[in-house]
Amino acid sequence: MMLPALIVIPLLAALVACLGGRTRANWPRRVTVGALLLDALILAELTRPVPAIGLAPGWLAHFDAPWIPQLGISLRLDMDGLSLLLLWLTLALTLASVAISWREVTAHVGFFHVCLLATTAGIIGVFLATDLFLFFFFWEIMLVPMYFLVAIWGHERRVHAAIKFFLFTQGSGLLMLLAIFALAFVHRQSTGEFTFDYFKLLHTPMSSGTGMLLMLGFFIAFAVKLPVVPFHSWLPDTHTQAPTAGSVLLAGILLKTGAYGLIRFTIPLFPDAAHRFTPIALALGVLGILYGAVLAIGQTDMKRLVAYSSVSHLGFVLLGIFAWNTLALQGAVIQMIAHGISTGALFILVGSVQDRLHTRDLRHLGGLWHGAPRFSAVFLFFAIASLGLPGLGNFVGEFLTLLGTWRVSPPAAVLGAVGLVMAAVYALLLVARALLGPANPQAVMGELSGRHRVTMAAMIVAIVALGVYPQPVIDMASPSLLHLGPLSARAAPLLHLASRQDQP
Repeated sequence: MMLPALIVIPLLAALVACLGGRTRANWPRRVTVGALLLDALILAELTRPVPAIGLAPGWLAHFDAPWIPQLGISLRLDMDGLSLLLLWLTLALTLASVAISWREVTAHVGFFHVCLLATTAGIIGVFLATDLFLFFFFWEIMLVPMYFLVAIWGHERRVHAAIKFFLFTQGSGLLMLLAIFALAFVHRQSTGEFTFDYFKLLHTPMSSGTGMLLMLGFFIAFAVKLPVVPFHSWLPDTHTQAPTAGSVLLAGILLKTGAYGLIRFTIPLFPDAAHRFTPIALALGVLGILYGAVLAIGQTDMKRLVAYSSVSHLGFVLLGIFAWNTLALQGAVIQMIAHGISTGALFILVGSVQDRLHTRDLRHLGGLWHGAPRFSAVFLFFAIASLGLPGLGNFVGEFLTLLGTWRVSPPAAVLGAVGLVMAAVYALLLVARALLGPANPQAVMGELSGRHRVTMAAMIVAIVALGVYPQPVIDMASPSLLHLGPLSARAAPLLHLASRQDQP
């Protein structure tokens, strides 16, 4: 019952926060923190290295209960090392979102935390669901509260950005739903059983054309959320208009659901189609890296710059996933976590600038180091983390990804490495324009608050630990990646892998 509790606790806390928040402003905040800490205790118990009895290799926990048995739909939840890592990231960044919005959000505080908790519950469900209908159910649940977070607490063009976000993600989600039902019907035609069980659908026989069409249905849904160029256009507007907490959740966690879906569903369910699609996917990954970096260099809005940098960084994740060898997959997982921490921190810092100076325009900033040296030092740290400085988590993820990609496509790896050079350009431009130069007398900023300092300190420790000693993360994710290997073994020669030892 631990896995359902991870989802139910935030939902119950959302109800309590809504009911009690009408009279006491701090009540929803404390309820949210309590629910997240309770989930963290459950997750800590699940993290303990206890031998899993009766579970397949790589899986750590399981729950199954009937839901709509007439249609083969069940409440099936499963957790492996990949899910576990992303769940820890989810809880950590949600807690950071609560901390940094403690004094910033003063209107409709109760409903704000309802949306925060409902989004978190949906994300947790996405990372745990192994019934495809249940997965889609949670996929949709996390979109609605995020829409309200942007539309109510966002900035000047918040409604436009929220609608754009919802249309892109909802439309692609419906395409995935069609692919899910089509897969279930194909499975019934082959086996006589109508089911949405992920593990039963894994080995569904189908023609190459059918497999390609269904794979594209899943791929487009996850590519929109990742986001992959050219499905990315909703992201800069949504990031720019979202409140700080919304940007942290969006960049740190929601984008990772797209990468998770590619790893968990797209390639294992359709290995032959996915490997035929590999050259296109690698090209899209390289396009995202370079395109996002070029647009980031040209931005004067700090939030849009960080948003386009996300498009570039997550291009490495797409490369690592479709390279589909041990090094590349490990790099993709580490990049997902490192990006969530470093980009989430940058959005917190940019949000602090906007809240205090009421501008994100780099043309109106400059010399912040003179008035806020500690803030500026933290900003500098996460800027250089974003550009991939050795010794920090982003470098490890990008290096492993490029090394694994080289074994599949040297040109893609070389072009991806060019993106690292461009990352240094936009990161240093951001630092130079915001922090250095003569101080602007109209842009005098104070230091971070106590809650912000604690949050930043925790993120600094996490990104340094991931860069200096990533082995615990690799060890936790490796069994999950290893048990996916046999699913793609028959298509592995198409990737021209260097050796059998490099296959997960």
